[in-house]
Amino acid sequence: MNVTKAKAAAEAVGAIALDIDDKRYPALLRAIHDPPPLLYVRGDPAVLLDAQLAVVGSRRASSAGMRLAETLSGQLVRTGLHICSGLALGVDGAAHLGALEAGGKSVAVMATGIDAVYPRRHQALARQLEQAGCLVTEFPPGTPPLRQNFPKRNRIISGLSLGVLVVEAALPSGSLITAGTAMEQSREVFALPWSMLHDGGRGCLKLIRDGAKMVQEVNDILEELGPLYALQQASYAAVSPGNRHTPSSRSWLLTLVGFEAVALDELVKYSGRPAAQVLAELSALELSGLVVRTAGGFIRC
Repeated sequence: MNVTKAKAAAEAVGAIALDIDDKRYPALLRAIHDPPPLLYVRGDPAVLLDAQLAVVGSRRASSAGMRLAETLSGQLVRTGLHICSGLALGVDGAAHLGALEAGGKSVAVMATGIDAVYPRRHQALARQLEQAGCLVTEFPPGTPPLRQNFPKRNRIISGLSLGVLVVEAALPSGSLITAGTAMEQSREVFALPWSMLHDGGRGCLKLIRDGAKMVQEVNDILEELGPLYALQQASYAAVSPGNRHTPSSRSWLLTLVGFEAVALDELVKYSGRPAAQVLAELSALELSGLVVRTAGGFIRC
């Protein structure tokens, strides 16, 4: 579907379509190796540009897992982060609700068309998210829930976010797929420590064994994000031109970007900083018109 037809199809169902060159398209997502060429959005697309953390987990979560997802999401939005999740039953739904009930915003990444809320019992939640956040999908209107699309959408959940918190996950699980895409995208991965006797938490224990940050309280997440979180907060304070923060021309990264294309991995190497931090600063510079992304890398404007 071409962009003109996509925008018309989106408008017909009360949504908008953002192509990858649209200034409202989130730069962090654009930087992954396989970004969706189109995003269909219902709600406020500006939320996609703000700092967010993905909170995911089992669809058949325990009562403890549900409470933790809701509580932690509420605490996280009070720090200024938005919550990103997949609108599924279990942990996803609890995370969205926790964010909304705390007065924050949340992003739901759908594996269906923007006009086909799944599961159906989350229709009311989807309406709330439109008012305090947004719904987003790469699939055109009318796309039904298809099994193969759920793992595919997970790269968008992690791609939009500074990191991924896995609240509860069995072995194997879709949440581990999301954690895997987060690692591939150089995002931070966090997991809760469960007893080895709890089958529903074995996925989290595996993640921690493999290097994920163990989370016992919200500060464990904020400390790990560190300057990356502060940078994202400053860079994406608001979407309106009058409020948008403009990075200084003395940016530490701008000194490494010249008038010949330089690749992301080179910027990471030369700066000596984490890839996620470099991506965040590149996003801020790109949105401010100081650098532009090309096929060969980034160049200075």
